[in-house]
Amino acid sequence: MNHARTNRSVDPRSRSAHDALARGLGWFSIGLGLAEILAPRALCRALGMEGREALVQAYGAREVATGAAILMSHDPTPWIWGRVAGDALDLATLATGFEGDNPRAGTLALATAAVAGVTLADIVCVQGLTADKRLPPPGTYEYHHRSGFPRGLAAAHGAARDFAVPRDFRIPDALRPWRNGRPAG
Repeated sequence: MNHARTNRSVDPRSRSAHDALARGLGWFSIGLGLAEILAPRALCRALGMEGREALVQAYGAREVATGAAILMSHDPTPWIWGRVAGDALDLATLATGFEGDNPRAGTLALATAAVAGVTLADIVCVQGLTADKRLPPPGTYEYHHRSGFPRGLAAAHGAARDFAVPRDFRIPDALRPWRNGRPAG
């Protein structure tokens, strides 16, 4: 079957680059989430955001759940949108660390830039996944090379010349008012 464009995120044999990126983001999400769950104190200390360890652990649980959902789903698009929303939440939380006199502002700026970069990857991924599922506009299918005849039109000429209509396919005599071009009777 020849389709101009198929839904790649459903057919495992035709994975797109965006599906591969989604899987990579799923694994990244699990790794980051585990780091946030297992070492929230070290992360908060490195960013100068002490006192937010419970929040970082909650964000870690969100990351692990989202990553697992991306890897298990036949269509990761909604879960990548979840990552984009989570990235916005992460950026907003990191922005609060710049308030006041944070001795780790340089490290915090680096972490914020890294999250912004991952956010960009998430956005590229979700836009690509959405485009992969979108059908082309009507009238863009190209069928000029197709005839509808499996062996070609030339092979179809005269193919039914010796065809005999089966008896049960024929119109019963009582229902045929004409025979040989004249009324029956």
